[in-house]
Amino acid sequence: MDPYKKFEEYDIEITDDVRSNYKTIIEGVGEDVTREGLVKTPERAAKAMLYLTQGYQQDPVEILKGAMFKESYDDMVIIKDIELYSLCEHHMLPFFGKAHIAYIPNGHIVGLSKIPRVVDVFARRLQVQERLTHDILECLNDTLKPKGVAVVIEASHMCMMMRGVQKQNSVTTTSGFRGQFEKQETRNEFLKLISSKLS
Repeated sequence: MDPYKKFEEYDIEITDDVRSNYKTIIEGVGEDVTREGLVKTPERAAKAMLYLTQGYQQDPVEILKGAMFKESYDDMVIIKDIELYSLCEHHMLPFFGKAHIAYIPNGHIVGLSKIPRVVDVFARRLQVQERLTHDILECLNDTLKPKGVAVVIEASHMCMMMRGVQKQNSVTTTSGFRGQFEKQETRNEFLKLISSKLS
């Protein structure tokens, strides 16, 4: 499996199958799929869905292993404000926000761009925010074997904003900590740094 595989070129058989299902959905809500504005909508929607769920075809462990380097640095490494976009598995509506991730190396560091890539791999699946947080946390912890890992995700959910309770300004925050970040002092340092503007 190519860890960087992207669906810019689509699997025709899968796309046709998904396209047919979207056509049925559009007809089911009472629309005319032969109308000019909708003729190509099933195909566009199928391609969009395959792109938005391409994380199922990618291996986050291989992404990390491909850029691990021996290094004696053993202080905190933080990447914050990582944009993420995902689909809620309950309503298949988007949720979006930012991830803040830190790890404390234990003999190896990883290429900085690989951590946002791992976020994308897990976000581009049908998800709930709680599991997304856990998936990222455990992948980094199991693969890098650091002294500690911390993940905080802040996201807005369209399933709460445009339907249901329709709360436009609500933000959901989830977090996970392993290793040294389970200690109050280390955790507080991380939380302080992701909350501050250093520039």
